[in-house]
Amino acid sequence: MTKYCELTGLGLIRFSGDDARAFLHSQLTCEVNGLDVNRSVYGAYCTPKGRILATFLLWRTAQGLTMQLPAALREPIQKRLAMYVLRSKVKVEDAGAHYTATGLWGDGAASHLDRALGAVPQQEHGLVVSADAMAIRLPGDRYEILLPADSGPAMAEKLRTGTDAAPPDRWQWLDLRAGVPVITPPTQELFVPQMVNLDLIGGLSYSKGCYPGQEIVARMHFLGTLKQRMYRAHLAAGEPQPGDKLYSADLGDQASGTVVNAAAAPEGGFDVLAALRIAAAKSGGVRWKAPDGPELTLLPLPYEVTTED
Repeated sequence: MTKYCELTGLGLIRFSGDDARAFLHSQLTCEVNGLDVNRSVYGAYCTPKGRILATFLLWRTAQGLTMQLPAALREPIQKRLAMYVLRSKVKVEDAGAHYTATGLWGDGAASHLDRALGAVPQQEHGLVVSADAMAIRLPGDRYEILLPADSGPAMAEKLRTGTDAAPPDRWQWLDLRAGVPVITPPTQELFVPQMVNLDLIGGLSYSKGCYPGQEIVARMHFLGTLKQRMYRAHLAAGEPQPGDKLYSADLGDQASGTVVNAAAAPEGGFDVLAALRIAAAKSGGVRWKAPDGPELTLLPLPYEVTTED
């Protein structure tokens, strides 16, 4: 049956103006100049040292570009980006108050969305836009629908009717299952993009020009110095949190990884995305919070985790 949930804890930053694409292309890890209208892409915003300050979903419509990221990061990231606009023709504004968001997935989700909206994105990362809503098809065969705040309740009810309601944290689990990292305040500046697989989900371009941290990111790619990758795992006991340290026998008391995201699993326990030393993931025996803590069971991701650049 089609599942439905309201999406909470999200912030939106809108970028408009003649120079918006060029400006963002020079600031973000993803390809922006080549992003077509009615398409979306994952990406990151980094420090000059290549450490991630935020991950996001970015989409382009005829009106401009919109960045979606955790609400807790919206204001500081917006302020930081606005500092670098300088004389560029770019307007940067908070767009969160203009929209509410819902999610659809499961059997019949595409047909349900088509009946409600009159259209459905046919390709992953595609958008359809109508007067009543905008829908984005995301990895994991699911749809995010953004509804205008002034007219959204009626469409939300239309979308909700005939579906099975799920809690908002289920969407977080779907992100996790799709292998999409979400940087939050506890994990800011802990990772370079490849450590959380952004290059494997289209959020990192090696062919674009400079952006903050680009030299460090490129060096890691071309010199093959990557020692960590992101893996999906299950923890049967405990309640892991982003930023928790992970341990393995080969390093003893020295942490071998960090929890990136965690969400309650439908079958019980918690699933996590964890940035792990590649050697620790291969040898197994990864434990949570202490060398003798509960052991994690590695799970597959929907893409191949390459261990060499």
